[in-house]
Amino acid sequence: MTAVRLPQGLPRLPRRFSLRPAVRPVLCLLPLALVLVVAVRHRSVLIEGFGHLRSAEWPWLLAAAGATCLTWVAAAFTRQGAVMERLPPHRLLATQFAAGAANHLLPTGLGAGAVNLRFMTVCGVPLARSSAALALYLLAESITRVGLLLGLLIAFPGALRIGTLLPDGAIGPLLLGLGVALVAAVTVLLLVRRLRTAVFSFLSTALGEARSVHTRPTRALALWGGSLAFPLLQAAGLAAVGQALGLPVSPAHMMVAYLAATVAVALVPTPGGIGSVEAALVVALVAAGGPVAVATAVVLAYRIITVWVPLLPGALTLGALVRWKVI
Repeated sequence: MTAVRLPQGLPRLPRRFSLRPAVRPVLCLLPLALVLVVAVRHRSVLIEGFGHLRSAEWPWLLAAAGATCLTWVAAAFTRQGAVMERLPPHRLLATQFAAGAANHLLPTGLGAGAVNLRFMTVCGVPLARSSAALALYLLAESITRVGLLLGLLIAFPGALRIGTLLPDGAIGPLLLGLGVALVAAVTVLLLVRRLRTAVFSFLSTALGEARSVHTRPTRALALWGGSLAFPLLQAAGLAAVGQALGLPVSPAHMMVAYLAATVAVALVPTPGGIGSVEAALVVALVAAGGPVAVATAVVLAYRIITVWVPLLPGALTLGALVRWKVI
């Protein structure tokens, strides 16, 4: 057979043609572009929030900033506790900082989940077990947050005027909607065999990972200790901002209000809870006995410290981790 020769003038493709060198710089700049878009859309909130910070007591604001920084440490402990392999500690901490920025740029939980899933797979954890570790983290964080809220409500039964949190007649439709959603999910799971097989396979992997983690006391302590510290530090940050702006509500009641608000908006698919969290926090602080104007100022200042100030350096860290192939 005679070999076919290409004409001399035609360009030749390299043996390994890849878009990665061209795509990676774009991925590094994408978080910064998203930060700019989100900041422009919420510029009025930023201006008002920074205005309230000028009249606040700075020692309490520094305490709130310190609590915010410690949340990334708590998240790193929880992530390590959810997986058997030892993850690089410094890169793990940097990933949690970057994941916080990603979480505020994408629908709630998706940004941080995607960043941590990628980080674990790069560290050599198989995808199935990385997904199981992510599910275990979310489960532990949810259990401790709800348990902490219930414990504080028992300790401080008068912390919230529950009747002001929900409109009259809202509980019935809410429970009905949850019931319908649950029945629909179970029906789809029973009818679609391929989906049922995938779900059961994932649950089997997740249960195996959970059993393995709890055979190591250090892993279990990191998982549950970090899961408990994370919402406590968030709530303590809000209480510190409340003290800085003179909100006439006790710190314990402010912490109850924060936990109640975050549990209530956990299923709202907005980027980082932007918009929904602010509204829920204001309502919860008012239900705890705070004036509307001061409660609004506290929430705006708190979100400036916990969301907007770390957003740009977090996005820069995310871009750097992508460029250095950490994630």
